[in-house]
Amino acid sequence: MPEALAPPSPGALRACMSRFATGVTVVSYATDGGPRGATMNSFTSVSAEPPLVLVSVARRARCHDQLAEGPFCVNILGAEQEELARLFAGARSTAEPRWAEGARVPRLADPLAWVECEPWRAYDGGDHTLVLGRVTDLGHRDGDALTYAWSRFASTTESTDGIEHLF
Repeated sequence: MPEALAPPSPGALRACMSRFATGVTVVSYATDGGPRGATMNSFTSVSAEPPLVLVSVARRARCHDQLAEGPFCVNILGAEQEELARLFAGARSTAEPRWAEGARVPRLADPLAWVECEPWRAYDGGDHTLVLGRVTDLGHRDGDALTYAWSRFASTTESTDGIEHLF
């Protein structure tokens, strides 16, 4: 048996993973004090049947328990919404969020796309919890996407081609 390798440092892992470009989301939820949100880029579609998505929530995040136990909405941000991403990440921002009523949970007004979810399962993910949400409602609009790579925001231009080339 080979000797066990030492795990990479958290900093080395973050530097390596920063090369993977992701979309940017604000996950919103309701509190007694009104709507709240948290910027997250660890989000993915999991299953079409049943319709499931996954968000990875830091255990130290204020929203951790709420997202593991209550309905939430994944708001996928458009390229023009970088200030909202900064605001909900706790950074300096000039953004003033506008809210829309979802079926069970508030969502941001006019995100590029939104996915409303009921909690389905939660799994231990080390210093994060992997929260699977069952999709209950969704919507989208045209526009460019906000992205994040190399610890910087950027954008991806909406394709003028449809998905027909995939079939």
